[in-house]
Amino acid sequence: MQDPVHIVRRQIWREAGVEAGDRAIPEETAVALTYNGGSYAVMMATPQDLEDFAIGFSLTEGIITSPADIDSLEVLPQDDGVELRMWLRQSEAERLADRRRHIAGPTGCGLCGIDSIAEAMRPAAIVAPGSSFTANQIMVAMAALSPLQALNSATRAVHAAAFWTPAAGIVALREDVGRHNALDKLAGALARTDTDVTSGMVLLTSRVSVEMVQKTAVIGAPLIASVSAPTALAVRMATAAGITLVAIARHDGFEIFANNHRLNLSRELA
Repeated sequence: MQDPVHIVRRQIWREAGVEAGDRAIPEETAVALTYNGGSYAVMMATPQDLEDFAIGFSLTEGIITSPADIDSLEVLPQDDGVELRMWLRQSEAERLADRRRHIAGPTGCGLCGIDSIAEAMRPAAIVAPGSSFTANQIMVAMAALSPLQALNSATRAVHAAAFWTPAAGIVALREDVGRHNALDKLAGALARTDTDVTSGMVLLTSRVSVEMVQKTAVIGAPLIASVSAPTALAVRMATAAGITLVAIARHDGFEIFANNHRLNLSRELA
């Protein structure tokens, strides 16, 4: 398996002149997800935590409803990438075969196996009420994110998705060159450990798009907190799904875009 970090030689230009040196950059490889002998999607991803990726992708794309729906999973290095080869239980295999019969043409990152606007815009699952959180807890959670981003600390070029609870702090964190991939890896890690997702929040280092809300809804987490801003569609989807959406979370505060009923704020909103 490829190392997720690659060291390259590069030149550095500054006003004082040009110099040479080494730089750590993230590896990116083609990852093919196959089910029962048929290819479903090829994603460009960081070659680590691929079992989590396979399970999380399968869950958030609606191919399975539980890791138990996968009878076998193999991570198979290829000449030009990696194949995540999965064999599904009979019922899921039949459902996927029926879905494939209705798919025509290529699909894009984050919306794999989608053949219509209606399917891409499918309503997100409605999350359970879950826990309530204080403003300080959100600040503590976001502050804990950066020190644990080992791959980003080395490369400054990858996204992270993490899950934080008041009792345990960050219980899982996954990184990838793709923000969707990072969240799928997190989904897989949480499912494999049967984590109680109603008690914590998903933390993101990326823009909050509608797919990120849809995937979080499948995970079942009641709150998303991100360092970046959401799209308008993501706000509408989070509102409908009952997910509390906190974004632009920085060292001095954050902004609330949807479902503020889970937040115990020390000061009233203006």
